[in-house]
Amino acid sequence: MTNAKKTTESQDSNQSSRESQNSLESRNSRESRESHTPQKSRRPKPMEVLREARAQLAELTGMTAESVSSFEQTEEGWVLEVEVLELERVPDTMSLMASYQVELDAEGQLTGYRRVRRYERGRADARGSR
Repeated sequence: MTNAKKTTESQDSNQSSRESQNSLESRNSRESRESHTPQKSRRPKPMEVLREARAQLAELTGMTAESVSSFEQTEEGWVLEVEVLELERVPDTMSLMASYQVELDAEGQLTGYRRVRRYERGRADARGSR
């Protein structure tokens, strides 16, 4: 009688294990199909673009973006001008800042950047120039 009970428990346990495995395989298969199904690309919101641009520029340059001074949506994507602390000095007004032009595609992925200006934090632009 004890052997019959153990055999039944063992069969029930194996059945439960197979059902769990089948359920897991079914879910993984469905998730795999969903991730490979082409979805209509969603254009990111402006704040998402700003955050992503700052994060990507910081990762590439190793410098933290302090502010975004220009932001424009174009046919190809987005163009931003980001102010970055390049060299920290004491006093802070002598620190070197830089403006970077950052270009992103329509999905918000960085496609290029370049430094367009370098200046001391405490200096104002000359009248008529950047």
